[in-house]
Amino acid sequence: MMDHAHDLLCVQDATERLLTAVAKLDDASVATSSRLPGWSRGHVLAHLSRNADALVNVLAGRPMYIDAAARDADIERDAPRPLEAHLTDLRESAARFQEAAGVPGDWSRTVELRNGVTDSASRLPFRRWVEVELHHVDLGIGYELEDLPEEFTERETGFLADRFAGHPDVPPTRLTDGTRAWRTGRPGDAPETAVTGAPADLLGWLAGRRDGAALTVSGGTLPALPPL
Repeated sequence: MMDHAHDLLCVQDATERLLTAVAKLDDASVATSSRLPGWSRGHVLAHLSRNADALVNVLAGRPMYIDAAARDADIERDAPRPLEAHLTDLRESAARFQEAAGVPGDWSRTVELRNGVTDSASRLPFRRWVEVELHHVDLGIGYELEDLPEEFTERETGFLADRFAGHPDVPPTRLTDGTRAWRTGRPGDAPETAVTGAPADLLGWLAGRRDGAALTVSGGTLPALPPL
């Protein structure tokens, strides 16, 4: 089982770094484009706030979102707000998540996320950590994949490798940063494609944040990964 208490501390630290960085922006820069297609920085910040509340719902046994349309509508509603409103919402929603996750409970229980996805409750703090770290990068305000904590990069690389493991459209693939190695893709007797690169480049490719051009590939071509 995941160490949810440790991960909650990591979420808190990542959230403070995010808040410190975002506080240096202004209303005009919040309204400009993020690195995510079709989303402004305000969209990213609104999503982070609503995601925290959605995970509170999951912890309480409620649906994560009413439905996909309501989720999208909430983000569109909140995206145009001024910086101070975003900062207040980020702080308060993060506090609600920390409070809900701090209540003793059965962390081994299975919970339901979006689209019928299930997971252990103990993994929810890590999932929130992923949201905060990767979307901090998505803001395009000077925080890059290379700046992510080493523990986070290693664990998220493993998580994404597991996510694509067994996928029929991904060939058998071995990933390595020169020190650690992971396997992903469909099982089979075909030779493995080997993908080697720096930790940030491997994670960026797996997470859909980089195109993989910085990676070295042998035994085939760089696999096309399905959408997350």
